[in-house]
Amino acid sequence: MAPVAFVGRVAISCCLIFVALWFFVAEESSPARYKFQGEEHQSHRACSNSALAKDDFSWDSISPTEELIWTDCYSDNQCARLKVPLDYAHPDGGSAAIAMIRIHSGVPHNSSSYRGPILLNPGGPGGSGVDLVARAGAMISTIVGPAFDIVGFDPRGIGRSTPRVSFFTTRAEREIAFVSDPQFGSMNASTDALSRAWARGILQGQLAGERDDGSLRFINTDHTARDMLKIVQAHGHEKLQYWGFSYGSVLGATFASMFPENVGRLVIDGVVDSENYFATEWSNNLLDTEKAWMSFVDGCVAAGPHGCAFFAPTAAEISSNVDKVYTSLRERPIPVRTDTSFGVVDYTMVRATIFRTLYSPYAQFPRLAQALADLSQGNGTALFKMFETPVFECACDPSRFQFESLREAGSAILCNDGKRISPEYKQVLAHYQNSKTVSDWADVWEFIRMPCLAWPEFPKTHFQGPFIANTSFPLLLVGNTADPVTPLWAAKKMSQGFAGSVVLTQDSPGHCSVSAVSLCTQKYIQRYFADGTLPEPGTVCPVDAPIFPTSHSAADADVHEQSTFAVSAADRELFEAVRELAKTSNFGFPMGI
Repeated sequence: MAPVAFVGRVAISCCLIFVALWFFVAEESSPARYKFQGEEHQSHRACSNSALAKDDFSWDSISPTEELIWTDCYSDNQCARLKVPLDYAHPDGGSAAIAMIRIHSGVPHNSSSYRGPILLNPGGPGGSGVDLVARAGAMISTIVGPAFDIVGFDPRGIGRSTPRVSFFTTRAEREIAFVSDPQFGSMNASTDALSRAWARGILQGQLAGERDDGSLRFINTDHTARDMLKIVQAHGHEKLQYWGFSYGSVLGATFASMFPENVGRLVIDGVVDSENYFATEWSNNLLDTEKAWMSFVDGCVAAGPHGCAFFAPTAAEISSNVDKVYTSLRERPIPVRTDTSFGVVDYTMVRATIFRTLYSPYAQFPRLAQALADLSQGNGTALFKMFETPVFECACDPSRFQFESLREAGSAILCNDGKRISPEYKQVLAHYQNSKTVSDWADVWEFIRMPCLAWPEFPKTHFQGPFIANTSFPLLLVGNTADPVTPLWAAKKMSQGFAGSVVLTQDSPGHCSVSAVSLCTQKYIQRYFADGTLPEPGTVCPVDAPIFPTSHSAADADVHEQSTFAVSAADRELFEAVRELAKTSNFGFPMGI
């Protein structure tokens, strides 16, 4: 690794600029079906649509304490750093600091209406709860109601929490490693794509072990669940109120299994099969991926030529046209330059981009349709810009980026959590071949477990199940009918282990309930937090907005406007919050669930 480190030092001294292509950028979603009499309502953003590029204040200015001490941050929010044991088996040893952000409840804490904090986890593993609340906390607060504080935290090892997971000695070394050989891509891109991913995974696992400062083994879901209990207790409570998305469902299920008597209200949304996760299998996530993809194909046909830029009269024709795009890019990738960066649109980028849009179809499918239409004409700019990120920025002051989220951090959680897997290439090949029998999208999913191939051999003494508990209050599990990476089947399976729990189904494609606009779903979640009301078993909620814009003529629109109905002010506020959340949602990244 010496040549890489040398290049990294040169990159820092010269401040070379590199492009990182693989991050989620949300965009406007389709117009909603709901309209409100007497008003021309405009979409507005309650907060920034993207993750925070840099902190607006110094997290170093907050000393970690065992009692919560809140400091004003990010305009009208508050931040804190909670001191917790690094190793709960030896609590008097070293410590970790959990970075937290909150949106204060709409009622005073001494009010009889105050209901305490709701903790959030956006998934990943490796997602930042601080970023989530800074970006979308106001919308989540509107959904659950003013009686609660909305609290986001960066799990140990992640983002602004310390100690942090890092496999690289410099930011430039990391950037060079990921840009020269991107982490995400298709295993079908070339004859050696899988073997290169295998080799890259071996290197990442080796780097993790070689550069471990002694804290890496304590970055796992077991310890994070214990951290959550500490957070709750630091608020003066004993029972957790929680909304976890994607991997956050593993964290929630782990907490409920470890501390069943400490469950207050617990929602897991976009539910992972935790047994499969802890086995490091990742083998049943894609059961409904084809349904999610076909929602694009069928939705484009239904939208017509005015509603979908990639329209064709039949699903078969659209599928054929996508295959033509794939073939064309295999033969001749397209160079792209934008105002801020440049790169090459190739087969692997298109596959990865399409897969990512399946997470947020209501926000991304119209853009994808236009991008595919442009690609069919040889123009790759629109697709390139769908996940374009700011160029890499060198800094002479290392403290400027000391709390940025790092791409490798999620690997620490899932590899520490999961069962050891064989580093033998033939075993990796066998796993991939088996995954392809489950879904054609296995080519862009197989990378997830690769860093675990040569992971350090830490003791596997942490909680890994069973996920069976009679909790002090029943869980609410939420699943979509066409979730690309957490199939509804998994929610139903996990529910069987938690007495009295209920699965709420949302009839939509997309990852987690907040990827679509459904007042029905969010009202059930609101009532669950507010008064503990669970939906009836078997409840299925519809969505209230189309995937693609409707193609009414002006005359049709006038008639449609006259036929709209009035709803309450509370429903309108809720609808706007849910719609904004669907536009900004990127739950599940960076690792994929």
